[in-house]
Amino acid sequence: MIHKNILGTIAAAMVLAFAAVSASAQVGELRGHVYMQQADGNKAPLADAVIDVYRTDVKGEYHTKTNKKGEFVFAGLPFVGEYTIVASHPTAKAGYVTKFKVGRNIPAEITVTPGDGSKLTLDDLKNAAATGSSAEGNAKTGNTGESAAERAKREELIRKNAEIEANNKKITDANAVINRTFKAGNDSLTAAVAASKAQNADEAIQKYTEAVTQYDEGLAADPEQPALLTNKAQALKGRAIEKFNQAIRAKNLDDAAKTAAFDAAKADFKAASGASNKAVEFIKAQTAPTDPTEVARYNANKYAAFATNAEAMRLFVSKVDPTQAEAGLTAFRDYIALEQDPAKKVKAQLDSAQMLLDSGAADKAFTEFRALVTAQPDNPDANLGAGLALFATGDKTKFQDAANYLQHFVDVAPETHAMKADAKAILTELKNTEKVVPEKTPPRRKRP
Repeated sequence: MIHKNILGTIAAAMVLAFAAVSASAQVGELRGHVYMQQADGNKAPLADAVIDVYRTDVKGEYHTKTNKKGEFVFAGLPFVGEYTIVASHPTAKAGYVTKFKVGRNIPAEITVTPGDGSKLTLDDLKNAAATGSSAEGNAKTGNTGESAAERAKREELIRKNAEIEANNKKITDANAVINRTFKAGNDSLTAAVAASKAQNADEAIQKYTEAVTQYDEGLAADPEQPALLTNKAQALKGRAIEKFNQAIRAKNLDDAAKTAAFDAAKADFKAASGASNKAVEFIKAQTAPTDPTEVARYNANKYAAFATNAEAMRLFVSKVDPTQAEAGLTAFRDYIALEQDPAKKVKAQLDSAQMLLDSGAADKAFTEFRALVTAQPDNPDANLGAGLALFATGDKTKFQDAANYLQHFVDVAPETHAMKADAKAILTELKNTEKVVPEKTPPRRKRP
């Protein structure tokens, strides 16, 4: 289709992909053994010993029993804090360990002696601590008297834990910024499109600018967010269109001012293509997910990114840099391969061919238009494009085919088609200057 004016579009709302926050590492494992001291001096594992763990810096308690090997384990207790571990059994005098820390990979070892099975409560332990005495039982100080190797290992765990905590905070803060700016940017983008439809160019430009500002803030927090890049490209493209059309309509600008206005629009067209190219690059680099929810989000982001990139590259090639026509054609082919709507697919094929024609690549444009005519013989815009592409080559040996395509366009296009009068004018010029008249061709029918 031949474009005289440029109309703005907005991508459908997209699901924003956030970096997943790493699972918290603020817990540590506590495991240990309970042994019974025997008369011969040996120690034997004590099964079914009751294990009571009390956190002594803040309130907290945990309970379990030993297995047949005298072992017990707590998979995750708060990493920060000190614990008292009490082991009791109906045949023993209770034993305990104080000032124990978890997550050091140092097992607790409690040895009990034969006794009446009495237990030690938290109050017993507190009372003993208050008087400076030991509670009745087998006492041991915890795992703070570690070896140099153990201390190095513990310090490394603490360092890694601090890194994880800092990274989690960074991700959480970044996600908050991304979420806020994505929503604010989309609100401004929606308002800009509404203003554009109402032909309020100044307000549209202001709202597009606000959207770009919001998306840039989000990208500062995470520059590899395809959704932000795609919508930024939409905002830049919309602003460029408004600026470009304003420059065309302006009657009170001198040549220098008009050139500056067009240059501002071209800068936005270029920036839009850059943002959309990055979005596609990041999408292509991602590994496609398998989770159904993630698949839906990924596909929505991919579709929006590819569709936006094709349109942004069309405008960039047509209005700014025709040497990028091949890159533009690649963007269209990526999008066309993804598009499932037949009407949208045909429109994209027409747009890509027109982009090639606008860039001066008439022969390549004809190849694309001819493929469409082959598939849809009575498509008015495909016939028009094929005729114009052949005429644009300047090769007089191709003028007869150009006239044939243009005449078929005139025959099948509605009277309201914006290019019908222009096509008739070209046919008249071909007849008067080149003595070329359309050949009678068999009626074409649309393929089923």
